[in-house]
Amino acid sequence: MRSALEYWLSFAWLFVAAILIGLIASMTGIGGGGMMVPLLVLTHLVERTQEALGTVLIPVLFNAISSTLAYWRQGVVDVHFGLLLMPAAIVGGWLGAYLTQFVSSSVLALAFGIFFLYPTVLMLSGHEPKELGELLHRHWHGGRKLITGSLIGFVAGLAVGFFGIGGGIVMVPAMNLLLGIDIVSAVATSLFVMGPPALIGAIEHGFLGHLRWEYTFPLLLGVIIGAQLGPMVTAKLPKKRVRQFFGIVVLYVALSMIWKGLH
Repeated sequence: MRSALEYWLSFAWLFVAAILIGLIASMTGIGGGGMMVPLLVLTHLVERTQEALGTVLIPVLFNAISSTLAYWRQGVVDVHFGLLLMPAAIVGGWLGAYLTQFVSSSVLALAFGIFFLYPTVLMLSGHEPKELGELLHRHWHGGRKLITGSLIGFVAGLAVGFFGIGGGIVMVPAMNLLLGIDIVSAVATSLFVMGPPALIGAIEHGFLGHLRWEYTFPLLLGVIIGAQLGPMVTAKLPKKRVRQFFGIVVLYVALSMIWKGLH
């Protein structure tokens, strides 16, 4: 049994860490779960990775809402495209959370890290394949738009439920690199889309007994504050720097979870 002092010390440092995470997450569109999961797992605050995944989804949900409101005021949220992605993302969020009960913690952590590696090189390079993005964006309409958007939404939702992340790790590179959508709009729209699948994933994890409420509240309060700061910083940075910052965050998350999965 932990003492009251130990609990409040944990509350204080998780709250401070969550402010920074909320800031970074709202700048990159990744929701914050990709940093909160390693925070809980690597500091041994939770015994199983599944508990970390469930615990962070409620802060991810409120980070998505808070960040979306901030970006909405800047007029950079693509609501039409976001609503196109959302139904498939919700289905993916439920399925991802459901599948975690069949996978061991070490395998889950390793898969989490490996999954995060793929956009790292693309984003760190700062290079944007404009020719491909512009070509696809020009011809992206009708049924093709629906299929492509639904696929991106489903994979992103699956990542939300299975890995406890915000889904932006899938959607931001896909929208920016493949569909030629502006990086800031991609970040803002991914946060708009990820609210409902995060809610569905959190409910499913709750039924599976994966929620640790004593850690949810300090993380929740911190990310809400940080989420209001991120859009203000992003608006002042060159878009190339936003992409590179995204890559650095993703690389850290990937390597830390691969290390956890191998030990």
